[in-house]
Amino acid sequence: MAKKDNLPLTVDVNDMEPSSSITYASEVVAIIAGIAAAEVEGVAAMVNVPSGGNLLGKNRNVTKGVKVEVGTEEVNVDLYMVIEYGQPIQKVAQDAQENVRRAIESMTGLHVVRVDVHVQEVSFEKENNALSAGAKNAVLESAPTVAESAPAEEAAPVAEPAPVAEPALVAEPAPVAEPAPVEEAPVEEAETAAQSEPMADDESDMMLM
Repeated sequence: MAKKDNLPLTVDVNDMEPSSSITYASEVVAIIAGIAAAEVEGVAAMVNVPSGGNLLGKNRNVTKGVKVEVGTEEVNVDLYMVIEYGQPIQKVAQDAQENVRRAIESMTGLHVVRVDVHVQEVSFEKENNALSAGAKNAVLESAPTVAESAPAEEAAPVAEPAPVAEPALVAEPAPVAEPAPVEEAPVEEAETAAQSEPMADDESDMMLM
């Protein structure tokens, strides 16, 4: 079988012209940078980019304070942030630069040329919250002491209710005496007495005679 001269034996991938490309919108890179910056301890918030450089879109809260310049293979990032009071600003800024650089390069493959951090403000919100919480706890702790120090007013004695008078007992009516029964003399005795009386008169007459 004859070898065809027009087919190479080996193919070098580097010699092949790319048939496709990948491009990234500025908003995509800005979202990655914004999330990576917010993850750093000591970053209180992101502020608006001066001169109206904020990206407008549905993710504008995430891309707030982030300005990017995206090329075909490289990207430049500017971060405008607020640092918490008491945090070492240089360390927070360096941590933000490193975290943003690592996130963009690992997710997109783009080379991050620079990450510039612009510290716009210092936040006292955490300090104010701590002071407010401490004042609130102090008030709660002192409240029982004040209550104990104040003399407690004695409660006025409650008057006992007057005793309810019991209703007077109604005297029961005296029983009516029944009339004594009248004894009737027997009829026979009455007639005998009546007959005896004239006889006594006759006897007296006879004695006078």
